[in-house]
Amino acid sequence: MDHLKETTLSSKEIFKGRIIDLYVEEVELPNGKTSTREIVKHPGAVAVIAITPENKILMVEQFRKPLGRTLVEIPAGKLEKGEQPESTAKRELEEETGYTCGNLQPLISFYTSPGFADELVHLFIAENLEKLTVAAELDEDEFLDVMEVTLEEAAEMIQNKRIYDAKTAYAVQYLQLKQALKGQES
Repeated sequence: MDHLKETTLSSKEIFKGRIIDLYVEEVELPNGKTSTREIVKHPGAVAVIAITPENKILMVEQFRKPLGRTLVEIPAGKLEKGEQPESTAKRELEEETGYTCGNLQPLISFYTSPGFADELVHLFIAENLEKLTVAAELDEDEFLDVMEVTLEEAAEMIQNKRIYDAKTAYAVQYLQLKQALKGQES
């Protein structure tokens, strides 16, 4: 679809942070005119749907400063330089929940906000969970509570906006669809 492509004419880094970098780019549009794009560069992230032996979903509740409130979310975290998504998923599961898993499967990867950011989230499902005997440590600036919720409780949390982020809502809807399809097979 070259007739839709924007060509970068110039790119200027205006902020380099711990998690994101911000660029302003001048682009040539398909019609020959120029425009400016503000682009957030992100190293990528993982998110984990962790299912306990009791068929509950592990969630974490933490304060999200940009929103000024807590959210209930599936465990997730940023890829470290050179780290493979599967390794990040296992590390984040252990750090945030105190569990490890016997089975970790990739489900899908998706862009979170392609209009201004290149963040790609890799979603995994973790099963055959086991509580770690020695809990992994959270990042020094990370504070959260771990929760085990049923699929029905998670759906209710979406309705009352305790779950209010796309990756977690997507995960809950994935599990609802999986459950519905399993019911059709019976």
